[in-house]
Amino acid sequence: MAANDTTVPNGLTDPEKAAGELSSAMDRAKLEENPEEPGVTVTKPSTESKAVDASSAAATSTVESGGPPALASSKILNLPRTAADGVIKTPLAEPLETSKPTSRPPLTAEQEAKYATLLKNVSSWTELPETSAKGSKTSPLTDSERIFLTRECLFRYLRATNWNVAQSEQRLKNTLVWRREYGLEKHTKDYISIENATGKQVILGWDNHGRTCQYLRPSKQNTERSDRQIQHLVFMLERAIDLMPAGQETLALLINFAETKSGQGATLSQGKQTLNILQNHYPERLGRALVTNVPFYIWGFFKLITPFIDPLTRDKIKFNEDMGLHVPREQLLKESGGFVEFEYDHEEYWPALNDLCEMKRAARQARWEKGGKRIGEYEAYLRGGEEKSLAEREQEAAPSSN
Repeated sequence: MAANDTTVPNGLTDPEKAAGELSSAMDRAKLEENPEEPGVTVTKPSTESKAVDASSAAATSTVESGGPPALASSKILNLPRTAADGVIKTPLAEPLETSKPTSRPPLTAEQEAKYATLLKNVSSWTELPETSAKGSKTSPLTDSERIFLTRECLFRYLRATNWNVAQSEQRLKNTLVWRREYGLEKHTKDYISIENATGKQVILGWDNHGRTCQYLRPSKQNTERSDRQIQHLVFMLERAIDLMPAGQETLALLINFAETKSGQGATLSQGKQTLNILQNHYPERLGRALVTNVPFYIWGFFKLITPFIDPLTRDKIKFNEDMGLHVPREQLLKESGGFVEFEYDHEEYWPALNDLCEMKRAARQARWEKGGKRIGEYEAYLRGGEEKSLAEREQEAAPSSN
């Protein structure tokens, strides 16, 4: 995924040791009430005080002892948890305890076999084309591409192709080449910043099933139509994925067209481009799309774009439903029917969002390195859940030498 290739700080010459020390420090810092997150520990707030995300404190102690920091800065992030913490200007710290991902049904023997075949094929990749052009130069698979190829990622592509192994493998290759060609890792927070200056997209809270909530607010449009508008959407999708809790693979899009004027919405061309990216390169990532306050000209846009939306995605889009039925009101913006009094201040929100996401990516990177840098690693393990790593499972499954 974008920006997953975390560098080792100056003075550290053994990256595997550094990653192990970071992971151990993160584990020690976790509270019993929040065992699933390796990079974020949060004290429960009262109505008078904000919750404290103390994960950077653990990173600071690792820096002092020679280990790597979870953030370039070792400052402690002070993040609120619910509407009870007053006016909110940053992302929230963690899902409510009641927001739990739904477990998937057990795999069949046939599905397990198809996954094993796909994993074997993907694990053999050493190089990929740098662009989609015929005869493109190839270059080695990077660590950020290898960590992208998790067990759950492979399953997402298998489900999206109705368990066709050959199609899944080709689509995975296409996605990695697209990520290279599109330049995801070059679309930095500083480059994207201007697009979010007015808060036209906000990532805040989690729905009833622990899906990260990504708000699209077209009335806040502040830039002329350009490629960077789509790049901005992709950047925010990546950040929403960063904030998914262990056990959750999908996000919730909350689109509120209130006060949107003609010309502020996407064009048909932008809509088709966005759908192409979502359906081809983020399969099985949309859990729910809640769309409210749709003006008549936007209805016309949806009618035009509907033929390009695959049936499974179409079924996940709900119009003008009470968002409070899907998202706990304590973590839902007031403008969408919740209790959260939110004020967008770009100078406060943007650094807080990116610091939090960078911290979580660094923690996942450390756990991935500690687990042996494996393709097919378990996402719940990488996100700090109670799942064991792929290497640990293989060790347990190996016959005893006694």
